[in-house]
Amino acid sequence: MKRFISIFVSTLILVILYNKIDFAELIKVLRECDPFWLTVSLGMVIPITFFTGWRLKQLVPAQAKLGIWEANKLILAASVLNMVLPSKMGDIAKSYFMKERGHLSGSLSLSIVIFEKACDMLSLLLWCAFGLLLYPQKDVFFWAMTAGILSGLIFGLLMLGSKGFARFGFTILRRIAPGKIEQKLGSLQASWGEMHDYFWGNPAQLTRIASMSIFVWFLHLLQIWLFILALNAWAPPVISFALSPLAILAGLLPLTFAGVGTRDAALITLYAPYFGAATGAALGLLCTSRYFLPAIGGLPFLNQYLSTLKQFKKASAR
Repeated sequence: MKRFISIFVSTLILVILYNKIDFAELIKVLRECDPFWLTVSLGMVIPITFFTGWRLKQLVPAQAKLGIWEANKLILAASVLNMVLPSKMGDIAKSYFMKERGHLSGSLSLSIVIFEKACDMLSLLLWCAFGLLLYPQKDVFFWAMTAGILSGLIFGLLMLGSKGFARFGFTILRRIAPGKIEQKLGSLQASWGEMHDYFWGNPAQLTRIASMSIFVWFLHLLQIWLFILALNAWAPPVISFALSPLAILAGLLPLTFAGVGTRDAALITLYAPYFGAATGAALGLLCTSRYFLPAIGGLPFLNQYLSTLKQFKKASAR
């Protein structure tokens, strides 16, 4: 039911957006794309997926023997499930995949996925803070966004870096959360503690994973800037590295299907000083392809994980 609601919300937002856009101009922008930059930008999905899989391989203990090919299949299968399950739960399902295939215990696999997603969020916030600090046209809105992004980055680093702060944070969240969510936060707190013990026991591995996460998100943001070139438009790289993370964050709001609608609206609004609404809408379509292409690539590998998906749904219903 939640998925149908999110699809309805996405469709409604797109209808409102496209009613305000010259549709003929949008078609023209798409037809006149630069074929070279379009190929390069869409092809960025390959190295992004590869390095994300390589990071997952580095996250897993050596004795688990998770190969780079298996890691990439897990990443692609999770991309498919993210199109079906709400709130990026396809990424959490990876922990069940790894457990079923004998790579890890259930608690450690969940801890690894949680750490992976935390690194993604912090890397995104880091690049966003970097771009906003260098953004030349600062106004009240951007100062507010900069303050919010830096606050989120500091909070996330403290949650990852300090067991005491993490314990305090979860205690506050559990006190204000409803009963069902409070129980899930309790389970998450236990996995978070195990994550601390596992990763902070190996500083070299922690540094390697953090560096790779920052690099992977550099590739994500570079891809979006290349999309702009493919659309025969222009925004300075620093500007794009400040604005595109804000649009990605808008797409993470639990309102729409795969961020469609909110992300498109954010791209059109944020990039308005640099190109028109039709180009912004085309950029939104290309950014949506960043989520659909890996999902399409993961379809051939999904059957082997379907039994795990059934177990995951049963566990989620409890």
